[in-house]
Amino acid sequence: MNHWFTDFYATIAKTPLSHWLETLPAQLSHWQKEAQHGDWPKWEKVIKNLPEISTTHVDIKTKVEIGTGEDVNEGHQKQLTHLLKRMMPWRKGPFHLHGVHIDTEWRSDWKWDRLLPHISDLHGRNVLDIGCGSGYHLWRMRGEGAELVVGIDPSDLFLCQFQTIKHFNPDPNVHLLPLGVEQLPELKAFDTVFSMGVLYHRRSPIDFLAQLKSQLRKGGELVLETLVIEGDVNTVLVPTDRYAKMRNVWFIPSCDALTLWLERVGFKDIKVVNKDVTSLDEQRQTPWMETESLADFLDPNDTSKTIEGYPAPLRAIFIAKA
Repeated sequence: MNHWFTDFYATIAKTPLSHWLETLPAQLSHWQKEAQHGDWPKWEKVIKNLPEISTTHVDIKTKVEIGTGEDVNEGHQKQLTHLLKRMMPWRKGPFHLHGVHIDTEWRSDWKWDRLLPHISDLHGRNVLDIGCGSGYHLWRMRGEGAELVVGIDPSDLFLCQFQTIKHFNPDPNVHLLPLGVEQLPELKAFDTVFSMGVLYHRRSPIDFLAQLKSQLRKGGELVLETLVIEGDVNTVLVPTDRYAKMRNVWFIPSCDALTLWLERVGFKDIKVVNKDVTSLDEQRQTPWMETESLADFLDPNDTSKTIEGYPAPLRAIFIAKA
């Protein structure tokens, strides 16, 4: 497990991110000693038992497909499926590994298709994805030519799922660190920072936006995707308890309100490039994620509302410059 991170230390040592080495190794050492999930031994065993398969085909430009079914015999494919299922639930994807289709809860490729036409060319850029989940979009960023792709997410399961994919595509320039945004110093070094599906989980959204800005070099680009609500500059939904059965939803602003928040922390050239109601085809229960999903979070008699009576999930993509 140590080598997951030592490779990253070596990668950033001669880049504008080198000052991160003043704090990062101690943080990750603490995480290794203190913070691991109770299922960690199971997930670690899965990674150790993953078969060594020579990969001749990698497509991370149009999807995340590593290897084909022709690389393995039926027995190995069944073994691989069994191991991958021990990492459930798989939420963000989909992934295709040597003929095994991990049909994740979210069609994260649809979100990528919505935002890609609107963002700066990633070729040669250093990119950070805050709240990256299991790292599906990290691979797509690399597929667009990003030089270095770093994801942070505090979930141990997401880290293990990412390392499972990386086992079959050991790209030295794609990394996931088990950190929360509050553990990041002001790096001021990334060309592009993505944050998708995180803002509404933060108790202090203005502070969160300032944290995003502090990771960007001057003139760098923020790609922010989040839940929004229809309304004017003063419209912000604060759920009384849960929103779509989620406890940790604190603030859902209108697009105008969020534009004002971004302006207040110093972002420029703010654009809303997409608004999209989440469909039951984009987020759903699958054999790889068997618990409740979007259909269970909406009013069964009126899918324009959540089960609590709030407006159903509407998502927007914002682009802004630091």
